[in-house]
Amino acid sequence: MRDRQLALARAGTTFDLAVIGGGATGLGVALDAAARGFSVVLLESDDFAQGTSSRATKLVHGGVRYLAQGNIGLVREALHERATLLANAPHLAQPLAFVMPAYRLWEAPFYGVGLKMYDALAGARGLGATEFLSAARTRELLPTVQPQGLVGGVKYWDGQFDDARLAIALARTAISRGAVLLNHCPVTSLVREGGKVVGLVARDALAVPADGNELRIAARCVVNATGVWVDDVRNMDRDAGTPAQPGIVAPSQGVHLVVDRAFLPGTHALLVPKTEDGRVLFAVPWLGKTILGTTDTPRNDVVREPVPFADEVGFILRESARYLSMAPTRADVRSVWVGLRPLVKPSRDDAGKTQKISREHTVLVGRSGLVTVTGGKWTTYRAMAEDVLEQCFERALLPRRAAGVTVHLPLIGASEHAVVPLTAAPGEHLYGSDAAVLRALPGADRWLWRDAESGARCLSEAMVRFAARFEMARSVEDVLARRSRLLFLDAAEAATQGGAVAEILAEELGPGFDAGASRRNFDSLAAQYQRLP
Repeated sequence: MRDRQLALARAGTTFDLAVIGGGATGLGVALDAAARGFSVVLLESDDFAQGTSSRATKLVHGGVRYLAQGNIGLVREALHERATLLANAPHLAQPLAFVMPAYRLWEAPFYGVGLKMYDALAGARGLGATEFLSAARTRELLPTVQPQGLVGGVKYWDGQFDDARLAIALARTAISRGAVLLNHCPVTSLVREGGKVVGLVARDALAVPADGNELRIAARCVVNATGVWVDDVRNMDRDAGTPAQPGIVAPSQGVHLVVDRAFLPGTHALLVPKTEDGRVLFAVPWLGKTILGTTDTPRNDVVREPVPFADEVGFILRESARYLSMAPTRADVRSVWVGLRPLVKPSRDDAGKTQKISREHTVLVGRSGLVTVTGGKWTTYRAMAEDVLEQCFERALLPRRAAGVTVHLPLIGASEHAVVPLTAAPGEHLYGSDAAVLRALPGADRWLWRDAESGARCLSEAMVRFAARFEMARSVEDVLARRSRLLFLDAAEAATQGGAVAEILAEELGPGFDAGASRRNFDSLAAQYQRLP
């Protein structure tokens, strides 16, 4: 599949739109533009969703925190997009019930009233009514909640999803609409004529031999959707000798720890809206395990594989012990992973006052016509894509075409049949309507990984072959981190499966694939996901 995409990218076409970045935002822009009939090429330097877009807290939410800030417009948009996403990818995004345990008499009514407002804003798009809970009912829904001092709770609804597999579904859906997408293809420079960006130069990082791997792509419009790396691309858009442009992104680090389901059995997530130091704590059942997090720590650097700071891990474990009767320890952590959020830096408003760092997305159009988008969150990826294209139309970079084409556009794999909850261990159900294709591949009954806690069959030989043939996986990491989520669920188990996955990929990808190097690279990464500071 990737070879076909590479040939199309090399065909000498002048594309309407070139997108740099294969995370949530870039994939959303590519799909929206392709669905409107534009010719589109997207280039990702590593793998689709390799960075921030595969390291979310796995929540599809309407932004209940923004309600407390009075940002009603943002909440309404997020609630609309939440409903749209759950409808368009039911196998990968589903409703999830949350319970806030209350240890002070004022907490349940205080937060409950706000959540009732949240329900009202959702209207017909709501997922379930907010409920006030007794202490006994709270313990029933959260069997391992700390019972000492518990006076009640509040239950409300949001959503959860599999972020990396959703990204792959977006990529495949965009390709089905005629877009050309390439992973492992970093952009090295922009092409400018008369001060205007008219294309880009990229490098096929998988080419063997390395010479002759350059791609020169012409495009009427170029979108920079590289997340925390947007400033690097913006600085490609300047004349030699001119100073670098001021950065617009302030990275913030979010750490997540994964422990066994036994620490939070059941199908309800636990939310502490305000810990002792004012932060938020989640315990979320996801794919047979429990995610604990997250943090929000400013960083001055941007790295491909960020590592957690000791105080972040300490915070998550310490606060989890306050709210869970069976407190997880460092020895219980199956995997630790970190994402960098691209928060938008403060700017000056019309009155000259400095604005706060924003979690909302920002779209900028440079004098050269380079369009940059950053910020935002997974839930609103589709609305962000519409905003980007609207800016392209307003600046006459593309001819205007009607919006709304992705509102009711099911993603590949979407099925009307009953789906397995995302709280359950992973398996064939994550493929949705593609499960029949998966089962027809060699090795459909050869299971590489069975979850020790639940006994569920989670990774088969056929899934590895499917990843190589239909999902453009080109390394052990691509398979075990993002096509399967094993690295994020149990890093030690992922390390043991690296050799078997490399052997299957060698059969699928042929002599150009270096199985040994791919395995060694993954072993190093898996060791990092097991290491706590």
